[in-house]
Amino acid sequence: MERFEDNLKNQMKTANNVSYPDFDRMWSSIQQNELKVAGGESVPLRPRRRKRIAIITGISVALMATPVYAALNYDWSNLLSYRAGIQTALEQGLGQTIEQSVTKDGITLTVHTAFIDENRTFLLYSLDPGSSRAGEQVAFDHIGLKDKEGHSIEGRYSHQWNEDAGVFQGYFETDWVAQGQIADVEFMMENIHFTGEGKQSINYDPQDPNTQAFPIQKDGIGSVTLQSFEQAEGNVLLQSAITFTDPEMNSRSWVRIQAIDDKKEMIKEVKPPTFGTPAVSGEYMSQQIFKSDSLRSEGTNFQLAYDRTLETADGTWSLNMALSKKQMDNGTFKESLNIPVDQVPGGTKLHEMIVTPTQVRLILTHEEKYTRVPYMDYQLDVGGTLLSGSIWHVPGHSKKTELRFEMTGLDAASLANRPVSLIAKHRVDEFAGDQSPIRLTDISAEHQSLTSSIAGYPITWTYYMKDNNLYVESFSSDPTFGGVNQTYYLDGEDRNYGMPAMIGLLGDDSNKHMDVYKNFDKTELEVYIWNYTTHKRDDVLRVPLKAGK
Repeated sequence: MERFEDNLKNQMKTANNVSYPDFDRMWSSIQQNELKVAGGESVPLRPRRRKRIAIITGISVALMATPVYAALNYDWSNLLSYRAGIQTALEQGLGQTIEQSVTKDGITLTVHTAFIDENRTFLLYSLDPGSSRAGEQVAFDHIGLKDKEGHSIEGRYSHQWNEDAGVFQGYFETDWVAQGQIADVEFMMENIHFTGEGKQSINYDPQDPNTQAFPIQKDGIGSVTLQSFEQAEGNVLLQSAITFTDPEMNSRSWVRIQAIDDKKEMIKEVKPPTFGTPAVSGEYMSQQIFKSDSLRSEGTNFQLAYDRTLETADGTWSLNMALSKKQMDNGTFKESLNIPVDQVPGGTKLHEMIVTPTQVRLILTHEEKYTRVPYMDYQLDVGGTLLSGSIWHVPGHSKKTELRFEMTGLDAASLANRPVSLIAKHRVDEFAGDQSPIRLTDISAEHQSLTSSIAGYPITWTYYMKDNNLYVESFSSDPTFGGVNQTYYLDGEDRNYGMPAMIGLLGDDSNKHMDVYKNFDKTELEVYIWNYTTHKRDDVLRVPLKAGK
């Protein structure tokens, strides 16, 4: 695994050789921040952008006098759909009742319930905008905790509008855990932005294959650049790159391209689109795949849709709280494992299991830095009950990986007495490329193809010039081939890496990849595969963690 660091050093020898080393790890990092993918799938994009509608339970929308009932009177299940352990704990009557409010300029922030244990700190809050509400959503310049020394504690948040109650319901979650039983903290929001949807028509011509750029210079958006690429089965990939004049827009706005047919109806994508991935030079990248005949039919119009600030309430809303682990400690335990996992490279061990009423975490340690655990799907078998989980890379800990499982349908006590096993499925392995070059000849605007192979896997290469840039596409008819990760060419002994020009997710069904070489002026080139992946979709790893009592 040291080759990751070696390759990174090689790529950074010159300022001109900027590349995307280890593109797969970028996606893993994005997953931790819950980057939003349209279509309802929990894949990489922005936790702030979930736009579900909450409903209120019971016959009254007013907060009742009893604090516990006041918190439970809201239906949090939609908001907590990806935090099922918190929902489970809430239904079990767990959680520290806070019910503290602060009102400023007619806007009221209330923290209802806190869950603080050995895995995370989690707050349920509501925000009543009063008559100040001017948009469908809210965003903040800053939201987070401060400890008693005044140090900021960052985290993740999500919220949704409850139409019936007239409040935004939200949560704030952080991996920070108090050292003692009680922690004095301050929860704060700074500068509340009420946002609504903005739209800007763009004169995009879908018949023109060239790159098209459009200045926006409005609502914090600088420009949008669109490119189209032909796909199989009569589809076309529409790729957009957004620049911002207001850097805050990058973090709090969902920007997307909308195609409208001649009946004023939205043209839907044929595959789930991906929004908001970072480009090498800072753009906000998105890709959407449409049926070519729908996108290019007469009368189709295009517009840029985004969230824009309608009104801002300046100031700070803060609450001081004493958070306690006491209630959650009754269902919390740690178990040392130190189980070698020979199927995972890098000297990997299952080091420790941390169980709380809301979540189970498995801590994996590696002898080698940045070891990737080569599986896509994870479950915890607790006496026949399966908990679904996901992998997390811990910032600042290059020799540690975590598997996190939301506690659903179980309590910690039952887990303590049952046999527990880790199940990992769908293995994806990564390999270094070989020294066999792929020779591209007669390079021009015409699409040309050739075939090669690596480790017995066939690869079809398509290359062409577009906008003075060379595009190199790779694809394999073998579904067990995961795809080429990146290509490069040699200039003497120096490697010049292609920039990934297509958004891809590790382990997905498509093994198509595309690199771009900017400002290319040759007619021949020999490119090499930097690394590639393979799939073993039926591979199942099962590791017993503890025996039952």
